[in-house]
Amino acid sequence: MATIGMASDHAGFELKEFLKPYIKSMGYDIMDFGTHSTDSMDYPDTAHPLAEALESGKVDCGIAMCGSGNGISMTLNKHQGVRAALCWNPELGALARQHNDANILSLPARFISHELALEIVRSFLTAEFEGGRHRRRVEKIAVSK
Repeated sequence: MATIGMASDHAGFELKEFLKPYIKSMGYDIMDFGTHSTDSMDYPDTAHPLAEALESGKVDCGIAMCGSGNGISMTLNKHQGVRAALCWNPELGALARQHNDANILSLPARFISHELALEIVRSFLTAEFEGGRHRRRVEKIAVSK
């Protein structure tokens, strides 16, 4: 069974908690990196542990959220093994996987409904990387050291 890592800040907490039962119903295990309340906190404190878990193979992919989705995405994408995609509709969720081999879905918690978030999560988790010309492009994303 695949494991999905989840992370949020205080603005994304309620959406994260709403999504967890749905993701479990799809047959996934969940590793929750926090936050665990609506108390104000800094999104990097949950984003970095999620990214590290992805890079180490502890989770297979991730779903992250903050108010706009931008801050948590920026933090996640500092990690070489992460391709976090900010998505606000189901088509973007699918394309992020199909064309960019995204391994973390980022959601703008303050700008989408819970019902729309379910649709985006479903499209992201059920889409598959198409490879082909997209593989060449994805292979150029990581910065060589």
